Amino acid sequence: MAASGLTMSKGRLEAFSDGVIAILITIMVLDLRAPAGTDAHALFAIAPTFGAYVLSFILLGTYWNNHHHMLQAADRISGTVLWANLHLLFWLSLVTFVTSWMGNHPGDAVPTAAYGTVNLLAACAYRILQFTLIRAHGAASRLQRAVGSDRKGMISIALFAAAIPLAFVRPWIADTAFIAVVLMWLIPDRRIEMQFHSAPLGAGGPFGTDETDTETVR
Repeated sequence: MAASGLTMSKGRLEAFSDGVIAILITIMVLDLRAPAGTDAHALFAIAPTFGAYVLSFILLGTYWNNHHHMLQAADRISGTVLWANLHLLFWLSLVTFVTSWMGNHPGDAVPTAAYGTVNLLAACAYRILQFTLIRAHGAASRLQRAVGSDRKGMISIALFAAAIPLAFVRPWIADTAFIAVVLMWLIPDRRIEMQFHSAPLGAGGPFGTDETDTETVR
């Protein structure tokens, strides 16, 4: 629990989040096993596990990238933001589990649905974090203008939500939805960067604020 008068810098929040995501990626790659044989067939046998790893690596990398840019656009955090960030990290920490499960049981409905569920909840958690940051800065803030309607984020949530029931119809259709999300986010999202570079530099910094990068945690 944060005591009154304590402050938390956004730099510390970002460093902690970066560390968690780096650990999650490390856990996933350590879960990969070398082929049992030395021929192409043995390599092909681990293709589902490797494919699940690549999928989750890109998804975690997307969260890391977007999280970094969102915090670059922020100049203050609150206690609510801290909890929202932990909520996001909780669901991201489960990505390693469902990645291994789905990779080891390709084509099975329940592991595929579980993968979709965890990613859906992680996407929702990111939206909650985004909302709490915007609320801390105000509806007229540059962060709000940069985020806008967040169409890509909403499409991602819709695809993950659709993938869950589809996994029980045809798991490969759910897999296609996961790949569609990854392909969509491989296209760089420069909304916040554009706000950052277009803002005039002044005494208050690139985002036109005289606030410091910390706020008393309540």
